[in-house]
Amino acid sequence: MLFNSLQYAFFLVIVLALYQVLSRRRQNLMLLVASYAFYAAWDWRFLSLIWISTIVDFVVGRRLLALRGRAGGRWWLTLSLATNLGLLGFFKYYGFFVDSAVALLDSAGLSLSTSTLSIVLPVGISFYTFQTLSYTIDIWRGKLDPVDSPLDFALFVAFFPQLVAGPIERAARFLPQVQRERRVGPDDVAEGVFLILVGLIRKVVIADTAGLIADRYFAAPGEHGAVALLAGVALYTLQIYGDFAGYSNIARGSARLLGFDLMRNFRHPYFAASVTEFWRRWHISLSTWLRDYLYIPLGGNRGKVRRTYVNLMLTMLLGGLWHGASWNFVIWGALHGIYLAIHRALSTRREAAGRAPWPRAAGIAVTLPVVAMTWLTFRITEFSVFGEYLAGLTRWSSPDFAALVPVMLLALILLVIDLPQHETDDEFALLRQPVVGVGVRAGAAALLLVFSAGGADVPFIYFQF
Repeated sequence: MLFNSLQYAFFLVIVLALYQVLSRRRQNLMLLVASYAFYAAWDWRFLSLIWISTIVDFVVGRRLLALRGRAGGRWWLTLSLATNLGLLGFFKYYGFFVDSAVALLDSAGLSLSTSTLSIVLPVGISFYTFQTLSYTIDIWRGKLDPVDSPLDFALFVAFFPQLVAGPIERAARFLPQVQRERRVGPDDVAEGVFLILVGLIRKVVIADTAGLIADRYFAAPGEHGAVALLAGVALYTLQIYGDFAGYSNIARGSARLLGFDLMRNFRHPYFAASVTEFWRRWHISLSTWLRDYLYIPLGGNRGKVRRTYVNLMLTMLLGGLWHGASWNFVIWGALHGIYLAIHRALSTRREAAGRAPWPRAAGIAVTLPVVAMTWLTFRITEFSVFGEYLAGLTRWSSPDFAALVPVMLLALILLVIDLPQHETDDEFALLRQPVVGVGVRAGAAALLLVFSAGGADVPFIYFQF
């Protein structure tokens, strides 16, 4: 049930209609049933995985409270970790590790005949696994008390707007919203609808259109020159941001119409003046999760300089692997780890020398191309195609400057949305304009959606993670 489909629109309208006439407890029950129906629309069999995580972590949470500060609690935490990471590892990484081991043995001259299971990746498993893990880990650390109601906890795990692709909510932030009475006022409705509309523009108009054109370059890089292939990189850079930020917008807008406030997952990452700042703006719920539950427990930057860089690399390597069971994601994570380490080293040296920070415009001018080029390793899964694409970037004869036109048009649409939000630090800046201006922009947005080159219920990129 894609957010950019009429099916989801009808589903959301029905949920909103029922929501208005129910008490809080019945609202939660209805939302839980709706969330399971939403997930079952893809494949009902994988509901069992959500139920296993829900039951195990609810029970573990209660036991951790009873055993807080005692040695026995560690075993219950281990049960939660083993269950959640075991399910994630089996469904997401089993084939990857087996195939990699076979390839390694073959390269050493040791032939091994083996077959792997044909495993379908359950949609959203990477997201709700991290969400439930943060719940039990926070209870273990004494930062959170477990919830009393199985219904409330189940809704925290399965809440349909953010079930499939986040944002990854923390229990300390989201469970109080589940447990309290919720009131949806006019501002909630206006801002919820605005977020959904902006999300659809980012997804349908920008991401799907960019992807439609970029696919031609990635399908046959040997047939294109450097300018066209650079346009392909730029288009994919627009596509993945529009696609994922668009999903997050629609998720947050849908939740807002129900009286929930989901965390903001993107803060205009392409305005970042360093790779470090990029990760403070891109997929914020994941980057902060990795920081709090991986980087800091590894030691963060508290030890020796060398250890800090090791911690950075391990965190980014695992962050890359989180995105998918493929070596290209590991390489993507490694590149970001290297860039983060380089920026940290240069910044530390510059600060020690008493020199002023780099001009922001210069930082953006360097960071955006660096990030864009790393998307190549994210997009291309076959090393032969990657090499062919890089070789094509050296072909400057007969440049196809017409390939840059859609890049500029789509970037302009994105700037119309992002620039006012960035300059005012207010994601609803466009909504606060005079009524006539808001109406004109809403009409233009509707026309763009109707006549967009995308709009064919194209799945979201992050559904595969």
